Amino acid sequence: MASFIGALSLLIAVVLGVLWVVHKIGRRDTHHQGRNALIALVVAFIFIGIGGSGESTTKTSSDKASSSSASSVTATKRATSQQTHQAAKNPAAQHKATTTAQDTTSRNGQVLKKLVSYTNQESAGPTQNYYWKLGKSHTTGFKNLKAGDYHFASDSQGRAGTARAVLTYGEYAASRGSRQGDPLEPTGWPTSNPKVAISYVFTGRTYHGYLYNRSHSICDSLLGAKSYTSADNFTTGTRPQNVGADQDGGMRYAEETAEGYWQANPHTRATIKYETTPLYYRQETIPRGSIVDIKSSDGQINTAIAVINSAEGIKINYSTGGNNAKPITTPGSQSTNTRRGSGSGSASQQAGATSHSTTQAGTKSGQWTTAAAGKVYVSDSHKYYSQVTNPANYTYESESAAKASGATRATRGNQYARP
Repeated sequence: MASFIGALSLLIAVVLGVLWVVHKIGRRDTHHQGRNALIALVVAFIFIGIGGSGESTTKTSSDKASSSSASSVTATKRATSQQTHQAAKNPAAQHKATTTAQDTTSRNGQVLKKLVSYTNQESAGPTQNYYWKLGKSHTTGFKNLKAGDYHFASDSQGRAGTARAVLTYGEYAASRGSRQGDPLEPTGWPTSNPKVAISYVFTGRTYHGYLYNRSHSICDSLLGAKSYTSADNFTTGTRPQNVGADQDGGMRYAEETAEGYWQANPHTRATIKYETTPLYYRQETIPRGSIVDIKSSDGQINTAIAVINSAEGIKINYSTGGNNAKPITTPGSQSTNTRRGSGSGSASQQAGATSHSTTQAGTKSGQWTTAAAGKVYVSDSHKYYSQVTNPANYTYESESAAKASGATRATRGNQYARP
């Protein structure tokens, strides 16, 4: 616009200048015309200058925009370079994010090989108590789980898979004193569950009772009623897989690890990531064992435990549950294969029990047998009870004799024994 006005002013100045010359020649009074021509000329140069200046400013702004764009690209490249450099300086975080699952899969494969070896040998493993420690935990799959949440799943064959829970002290406290449900039948539960005798090298004692339990992956004492919401939280476990040779081994050792933390930290707001992974060999329906990963949010617990699903001196078919154990008959109960044992810390429930019958081991009412006054049932773990469901699994003696031998009264009961 300024350039147009300048050009018009210049044209007017030229016209006035021509008229001034013509009038000068004609000797006319040209004073005003010459002055007007001079003014028009000055105005023309001013606007021409403004127009040129405007073009220069526009070009400069464009140059600045281009320069800013180039600076932005340069800054982006520099930031990307810095991020790449920082990632290169801190490979641990990147490695953890991309290899944790691979590391866990590799570890589980190595443990399964050992479990196959131990179970084929009918062994109780390196500790002779049906478990061994693996080192630090490999907890995975907890991204969408918060305090109190849990998740049970099955694999492609419908077998119980990894069970996960973010445990709280409140769940542990609510479960103390009584059980919160009845064990569910897992996939692959055997059609035959005989009563057997299992002699433990670790304790020198012999267990008499049902071979198989419905074994919790995450137990009642830690998860309460939630632990009974899915059959995927149960597997077919041998009695020693469930509680070991001394009632504190096998899966029980892992459970007591978490329970011990709650006992040492009552009412804490901290949580425990608890993860149990049953390990199957090929297409078998009964696991050779499990891995339990346990990690508290405050870091006090960070451990992994391998549990062996075997029984000393008994060869087990892990596809059918068949075994070469010789069934036994215990006084006051049936040695039948039709009655099934139950779950983690489970009772050896007796079929065909006579209501309110009296035996030398106490008074029987339904599935429970109550010790006589001054008498108790002492377990292999040196705890004694006043009521049990299978007296043959305990030593029946006076309470004073039990105390003299170092036994103590159990502080909590379960579905097979009560204090």
